[in-house]
Amino acid sequence: MKSRTPKILHPIGGISMVGHALAAAQGLHPDRLAVVVRFERDAVAAHIQALDAHALIVDQDDIPGTGRAVQAALEALDAQHEVHGTVVVTYGDVPLLTTALLRELVQTHATDGNAVTVLTAVLEDAAGYGRILRHNSDGTVLGIREHKDATAAERAIREINSGIYAFDAKVLRAALKKVTTDNNQGEMYLTDVLGLARNDGGRVAAVVTADRWQVEGANDRVQLAALGTEHNRRIVEGWMRAGVSVIDPATTWIDSTVELEEDVTILPGTQLHGKTTVARDAVVGPDSTLTDVQIGEKAEVTRTHGTGAIIGEGAHVGPFTFLRPGTVLGADGKIGAFYETKNVTIGRGSKLSHLGYAGDAEIGEDTNIGCGNITANFDGVNKHRTVIGSGVRTGSNTVFVAPVTVGDGAFTGAGAIVRKDVPAGALSLTVAPQRNAQGWTAANRPGSIPALAAQKAADNASN
Repeated sequence: MKSRTPKILHPIGGISMVGHALAAAQGLHPDRLAVVVRFERDAVAAHIQALDAHALIVDQDDIPGTGRAVQAALEALDAQHEVHGTVVVTYGDVPLLTTALLRELVQTHATDGNAVTVLTAVLEDAAGYGRILRHNSDGTVLGIREHKDATAAERAIREINSGIYAFDAKVLRAALKKVTTDNNQGEMYLTDVLGLARNDGGRVAAVVTADRWQVEGANDRVQLAALGTEHNRRIVEGWMRAGVSVIDPATTWIDSTVELEEDVTILPGTQLHGKTTVARDAVVGPDSTLTDVQIGEKAEVTRTHGTGAIIGEGAHVGPFTFLRPGTVLGADGKIGAFYETKNVTIGRGSKLSHLGYAGDAEIGEDTNIGCGNITANFDGVNKHRTVIGSGVRTGSNTVFVAPVTVGDGAFTGAGAIVRKDVPAGALSLTVAPQRNAQGWTAANRPGSIPALAAQKAADNASN
C-alpha cells in the first residue's frame, strides 16, 4: 500500500477492511474468534480489540506463510481448550465477504461431511492466485497450486483459491504438523493441508461463488479503490431498493454505518459518512458532505459540509453552509448561505439566513438573525457563550461580544456591537455621528475614475 497505515486498517465505506472481515465472521456466531497479527502488530491489535474485545490476538512468529499463521491460531485456541468441530479461516483484506457466503461454506462442509471445504471463484484473469486442481472424473478437489509454483498448464486454470476454508479441526491439526517450507517461497502453505487431508482419506470439496468481489482482496490503492467503488455501488443500490431516491448513484457515496428512511431523496455529489441518519421525505444535496449528522423529516440540506450536527424536522440548511460539531437546528429553522455554526442550539422557527457565524451560543424560538451577524465568542484565551432569546430581531452586521445575553423580543440596529446584556423588548444601538468630508475624492484621487465621476455629478448639479 506504500502507507504508514497497515493494509487491513485502510477503510472502505467508513469501516476498516478488517472491520468488514470481522463482521462477516462474527455473523456466524463462532464459539471463539482468533486474529493473527504481525505487521504493525500493536496498531492492528488495538483496532481489532476496539471492534471485538473478546477476539483472541495471536502473534505469528518468524516462520512465514498462511499455514504457520493458522497453526499459531490453532495452538493459541487449543491452549485455552482444545478446538473441536469446524474451523473457518478467512482474511483481513476481503471487505466484501458476507456472512451469508461464509454460512453457505460451513453448511456445505457439514452436510457433505468434508475434511476440507474451500471457497473458490472463476476469474477471467487468474494471475497471481492459487489454482484449484480437480479430479477429472468426479470433480473433487485434489489440491491447490500456488501461482509461482504452477506449471503452464496449471496456470491456464481459471478457478482460483480464495484462501477461505472450512476445516475439520482434527484434520487441520494433524495436517499442519506435516506442512513444510519446501517450496519456491520458503513458506508454510495452508494449501498443502488439502493434499494431506485427501491422502489421509478425507473428502476435499469446493463451494464456488459467482460473486468474485466477495473473495477479492486489496494489495495496493488501485485495488482498494476498485473494492470501495463496488462496495458503494452495493450500498447505494440496497438503499434504492429500500425506498430511497438516489438521483445519481455514480456520484453518491454512503458509508455502511449510515441509516436512511423511505422517501429520502439524495441529490448528485452527496457523501454521507459515519453515523449520519436521514428521516423520511428529507432531501440532501446536491454537493453535500455530512458526517455523523442527524436530519429530521422533510428537512432540506443543500450544498453543505457538516459534522456532528442535528437538523430538525422541516428545517432548511444551505447552500454553502458549514455545520461544525454541536450545531442543533430546531424544527422549521434555517441556516442559510455562507454561514458557519459551532456548538450552537437554535430554537424552532429561528433563522440565520446568510453571511454569518454563530458559535458557543443559544438562540431561542422564532428569532431572526440579520445578515452578517457574528458571535465574538473567543477572547484569545477562553470561549464565552452568547444567549439570544425568542422573538428577537437583529439588524445587519450586529456583533455579539460574549458573554452577553439578549432578552426575548429585543431588537438590534444595523452595525450594533452588543457588549452588554439587552433587556427583553429593548432596542440596542451603536450610534456614532456620520461625517462627510466634502471634495475628498478630487483632492486625494485627482484624475481617477471616481474623481471624474464626481466632477461630472457636480457639473450636472450646477446645470
